[in-house]
Amino acid sequence: MATLKELRDARIVKLNKLRELGVDPYPARSYRNTKISLITTQFDNFENKTVVVAGRIKAIRTHGGLAFIDIKDQSGQIQLYIKKENFTEHNYKNSELGFDNIDLLDIGDFVEGHGKVVKTKRGEISIEISKLRLLTKSLRPMPSKWDGLKDVEFRLRRRYVDTNVNQEVFDRFIRRSRFWEAHREFFKKEGFIEINIPVLESVTGGADAKPFVTHMDAIDTDFFLRISQELYLKRLIGGGYEKVYEIGPRFRNEGLSDEHLPEHIAMEYYWAYADYRIGMEFTIELFRYVYEQVYGTLKFNIRGFEIDLAKDWPRIDFATIIKERFNVDIFNTNLDEIKNKLTSLGVDIDDNLNVNRGIDLLWKQIRKDISGPAFLINEPTFLSPLAKANIERPELTERFHVLIAGSELGNAYSELNDPLDQLNRFLEQQKLRDSGDEEAQMLDIDFVEMLEYGMPPTFGYGHSERNFWFFENVTAREGVPFPQLRPEIDETTRDIYPEIFSNVFNIPKSRFVIGKIVSISIHPNSENLLVCEVDVGRAKPENYYHKKYLRIVTAAKNIFVGNLVVVALPGALIPHAGNSNKKAPYTLKEASIAGIRSEGMMCSKAEILGPEHDSHNIWVLENGSVGEEFKF
Repeated sequence: MATLKELRDARIVKLNKLRELGVDPYPARSYRNTKISLITTQFDNFENKTVVVAGRIKAIRTHGGLAFIDIKDQSGQIQLYIKKENFTEHNYKNSELGFDNIDLLDIGDFVEGHGKVVKTKRGEISIEISKLRLLTKSLRPMPSKWDGLKDVEFRLRRRYVDTNVNQEVFDRFIRRSRFWEAHREFFKKEGFIEINIPVLESVTGGADAKPFVTHMDAIDTDFFLRISQELYLKRLIGGGYEKVYEIGPRFRNEGLSDEHLPEHIAMEYYWAYADYRIGMEFTIELFRYVYEQVYGTLKFNIRGFEIDLAKDWPRIDFATIIKERFNVDIFNTNLDEIKNKLTSLGVDIDDNLNVNRGIDLLWKQIRKDISGPAFLINEPTFLSPLAKANIERPELTERFHVLIAGSELGNAYSELNDPLDQLNRFLEQQKLRDSGDEEAQMLDIDFVEMLEYGMPPTFGYGHSERNFWFFENVTAREGVPFPQLRPEIDETTRDIYPEIFSNVFNIPKSRFVIGKIVSISIHPNSENLLVCEVDVGRAKPENYYHKKYLRIVTAAKNIFVGNLVVVALPGALIPHAGNSNKKAPYTLKEASIAGIRSEGMMCSKAEILGPEHDSHNIWVLENGSVGEEFKF
């Protein structure tokens, strides 16, 4: 089977032949005048009419003086029906091809077909071509859905390949666009206006999250990437606008998970002269409108929960349900009681845990079993620094969360507009921040100043595209077109462009280095495998490699974070003494193991030195020295 580099080299040969003929393989202009779906869905209106279509080649078949090329644009797929006798004239300078040039085309190329709409003898709607133009010569072949795209890392890093091969992924991101479009439609009919607000903030707030920090050279000042849209939208309410919203990116410098991404799209809306009771009914209408528009139904199965957005949305009292479930009075508790309760539940706690965070963790143990849709109400003031207190019970806030499928998918409250109360709550948050809570909110004195000028009673609500991921039943990384990943350049690309990479990286000739294990986790698809992150850039002075960290999938059990281990890099010769299915020596390659790409291999003595050594455990080094028997 040919390698990717060999396939690419063959296409380069065709590219050069095309250029020798005078064909521009990358013309600037296309003459397309008809989308494919119009022809396939309205054949009677197009039969025998001349059209110009364009798209990516999906298949090529030749039979003597006939050729058939299937092409696909965004709207659909159609067959180009080519007779040799129709190709007596062609203009190479206009990127047109003759019948004898079809062998210079490949699957993945973009072409344009001029011709008449017909049905073949088999009844297939086709374009009988009189002119065929090359629009783009592709140099790398698309993998098949069941071959090259089994590797999740490959798909996420090359989403443009994924969307070409997987129609369901392609359609998902159209729905994602429709998801936000439906929000805008709803807000427009309800009299809201969208106003864009800053992404860079000198003081960030509106949520409990750790921010990203950046620097603006022009004024020599550090800024935070916003974690929320809240405080600037409320400044607009203070500025006289009554119904405002924004849809845009926000950034939270926290861990990656199946439900969270540090960068994501979010929506917040603010409504002057409304409160959280009105906001609940309005939010129900918003959910029902958006999901009916996107999916055509209000009934969903989400992560094992049966969800019906059309039914009544019950209210769940925060303090009451924690008291009922855990016998903890959230207004009369202490850190020791919280820690003991969390420990008994098997919840991991860290050294920076405080009462507020502990109560929130208790709630999360309850939330995970709630199907919804429902509203969580009456959250305590100490967990809601920006929400208005309930006039009858000041220890509670006029706040709610949307609960669906065991998670909080929306957050809202009657906004705090008392500047002195707001200042006191900011000061309490600042104390938590000063004591080590990086997610506590910052003191924003400019926002307090705005409140001193006056902001009317206001309701605010927000949710992110996490809602979309839930209703799609996909992980966060599968729910966005281009998730953040550690930068990586594969070995094939390095081989293709030696002029770029040959002098950049000093890879040890032996392909063995010593690395330090910095993290270990259980493989998400196999309990028998571990996924390790290994630092190969600092363990020994000679370990200069093109990456500081490698991800290695291993079945080893006798390893721990902090161990120094011998690592074989791609290209290393491995005796594989412990594997009778391998012929020694074996050249190590990167490989996808249970869906995660392993970028190297942690070695045993036997794997490095040969079958005369009977140790098959991973070679863990005490001090980074390998001794005389190990040869780099």
